[in-house]
Amino acid sequence: MSQSQSPTTSIPVPERATPRAYLTEAQWRKRLDKLAAHPAMRHDNIHLAEGATTKLSGLMLIAGAAALVVTILGAFAINARHALAAFEVGLFTCIAMSLGALFLTMVFHSLNAGWTSTVRRQFENVASLLPVCWVMLLGVVLIEILGGGILLTWLSDEMAGDYLLEKKSAFLNPVFFGVRFIIYGFVWLALSQIMFRTSLKQDETGQRGLTRVMRYNSGWGLLAFALTTAFFAFDFLMALDFRFFSTMWGVYYFASAALASVSVVVLVLAVLKGMGRLTGAVTEEHFHDLGKLILSFTVFWSYIAFSQYFLIWYSNIPEETAWYVYRTGEGGYKALFIILAFGHFVAPFCILLFRKVKRTTGLLAFMAAYMIAITVADMIWIVRPMVYVGEHAAENPGLGAIWLDAAGIIAPLCLWGFFLVRAVGASPLIPLKDPMLHEALAHKNYV
Repeated sequence: MSQSQSPTTSIPVPERATPRAYLTEAQWRKRLDKLAAHPAMRHDNIHLAEGATTKLSGLMLIAGAAALVVTILGAFAINARHALAAFEVGLFTCIAMSLGALFLTMVFHSLNAGWTSTVRRQFENVASLLPVCWVMLLGVVLIEILGGGILLTWLSDEMAGDYLLEKKSAFLNPVFFGVRFIIYGFVWLALSQIMFRTSLKQDETGQRGLTRVMRYNSGWGLLAFALTTAFFAFDFLMALDFRFFSTMWGVYYFASAALASVSVVVLVLAVLKGMGRLTGAVTEEHFHDLGKLILSFTVFWSYIAFSQYFLIWYSNIPEETAWYVYRTGEGGYKALFIILAFGHFVAPFCILLFRKVKRTTGLLAFMAAYMIAITVADMIWIVRPMVYVGEHAAENPGLGAIWLDAAGIIAPLCLWGFFLVRAVGASPLIPLKDPMLHEALAHKNYV
């Protein structure tokens, strides 16, 4: 039989859904009507009852305000350096969670990731708190400048004439520092509010074009995010020791931000599921994928952390190695270094490998809370050793000031949590008219 006469096997070709971009307006309205009739779209399933968050938000506000008062009193009872460092640990964790949520919101839009539609609103809520973070950071900046450099010692007159500081003075000077700080606030405010308010507007109007607006802004926004996040990490974390430098530092902080943001969203979704909401809208399939993200960013953080440590150890440059020596040996933070090595990578990696953990809401929520706690520990390891160095070593009160550390960390976390709880209760729990919502409602994992 000739080749032209040979029988061919009939391969069924799946029917292609009508591309979203080519739906007519009538077809789009028909899809919206069909979505509105979906059981998961019941009003009481995708909205919280009025006043449902009042008690929790009130408790968060009271706890945050009380902790802030204790922190301020601790600044006088112990010293301002200790109190400010404790506050910054909590604040930099809050900023990490909001920045990571902004990043992932823009990534979801850029990748046209359909499965994320029902979970994206909570990422938007977390990202929308960046203005709150910037206001708290403004307080830190004012304290540092008016105090003549408390933790940011390069602002101090006592450092004038330092050889390394003079070489870095084009970057480390008060005027340029203030300009960068304003740029961070402008970029974060613009991006977070564009994403959040455009999404809410789409809930009201159902305009498909708003998705393209968010995708367009995500394109340039990711570049702006990368630059502002990296330089923010340089200014407020790496510059705690202006002699230290690492080209990987911005990525190191970004890894913590991405990990912490997914973790806090998992916690929010788990609480909402516990309240009987999001049934059918956020399923074990979505938690499974969020668990994969936590696992992925756990590995990514570990890769960056090890790479940075290994390169600094190998090059053996004094300005770099001194930073690690103090945190792994003579500074008294070796135990925390070991905790981070095992608790930030080995333990969560081994646990999150299991499919059941990622698909069980309670287990994944526990791991998410754990990852937020370990992120706080990472911020402690970065910030806290810089409080009692050099001439300040004799002032160290040791464990006698642990109450100040606790209060300082709790204050920004609870104040940030107050605004988050309010944001969750103030809008629909999912984007109501997202063009990809039908994909998210039918989402299924096959791996």
